[in-house]
Amino acid sequence: MKDRTINPGLKNEQVRTALLLAAGTGSRLSPLTDTSPKCLVSVNEISILERLIHSLQLHNFKRLVIVVGHQADCIRDFLGTHAGGMEINYITSPLYNSTNNIYSLWLARKMIDEPFLLIESDLVFEPKMLEGMLYPDRIAVASLHPWMSGTTVAINNQRKIEKFYCGSHKHNENQYKTVNIYSLSFETWQLVKERLDHQISQNMVNGYYETVFADMVNEGCLSFTPVFFDASRWYEIDTIADLRAAEKVCDLYHHPATIMNGHALTNQSDTVNSSAFKLRTAIPRTKRIPRHHQVLEMSATMTSVSTLPQ
Repeated sequence: MKDRTINPGLKNEQVRTALLLAAGTGSRLSPLTDTSPKCLVSVNEISILERLIHSLQLHNFKRLVIVVGHQADCIRDFLGTHAGGMEINYITSPLYNSTNNIYSLWLARKMIDEPFLLIESDLVFEPKMLEGMLYPDRIAVASLHPWMSGTTVAINNQRKIEKFYCGSHKHNENQYKTVNIYSLSFETWQLVKERLDHQISQNMVNGYYETVFADMVNEGCLSFTPVFFDASRWYEIDTIADLRAAEKVCDLYHHPATIMNGHALTNQSDTVNSSAFKLRTAIPRTKRIPRHHQVLEMSATMTSVSTLPQ
C-alpha cells in the first residue's frame, strides 16, 4: 500500500503534542470513579494521569490537550495550566455521558493543528516503550493474549497495518492487540478530520474512532507503522479486576516520582479511597484561570450534533 500520509520532510520530526481523551465516566470502575475521573484512580499509589505526565515529560512533550467531561474540574484543579514542563489545554465535552471516543476526538479538530500523540486515559505502561511512538503515523500494538479484548490488527509483510478488526470478533494468532496509543501526522489528521466530520454530521456519536481508522486502512488512504509494546509492561484499566492486574504490571518496572511544575510528587496514598478522589491541596501547581477567562479552553456547547457548527 502506498504511504499517502507522511510528508517526506516531516518523517523525522518528533511529535511534541499529546491528546488525552478523558471525558468518560469510567462506570465499570465504580465506586472509585463515582466522584473522580478514571485517570485520577491510583495504581500503586500513583494516579494514571501522573504516570502519563511523567512519561510525556521524559520524552520532551511540550503540550498536552485533554478532552474532559465527567468530573472535569478534578482534572483541571489537579494539573492547572502547566504540568511536567507542558502547557495544558482543555476541551470540554458537553455530551460525555451519551457519546463515545469518536466524539471526543472530533472535539479536538480545532484545538490541534499539528502532529500529535493520541492516547486513552485508562492506560499504564513502562515509559521507555513510548520512545517508538514519537514519530508520526505509528500505532502501539502488543502480542495477543487470551484475557485481552477489543480492537486488533493484522500486519503485512511490509510491516504496515493491513487491517483493523473492531467490535466482537474471533481472534487468531496473526492478530495483534491495539494498545490505544497512536501518533498522527498533520496530513493524516486532516484526512481523519474529514471522516470524523462526516460521522458526526450523521449523528454517529456513539461509535469509536478505530472504525474510522479501519475504513481508511481498507481504502488505502491511511498507513500506520506498528510499534511493539511488551505485553507484560502495559495494561488497560476498565474494571476493578483490571486495576489489580495493573498493579502487578507496574511493580515490574521502576517508576520515579513525577515532576509537576518543578515539584516532585511521591505520595498518592490518599488520592482515591473506597469511594472518592481526594484532591491533595498541598501539591504546588499553576493556578487555574477562572473558567470564563480561559481563552484556551474550547467548550463545545451545542445542544444537537445533527449538523456541524460553522
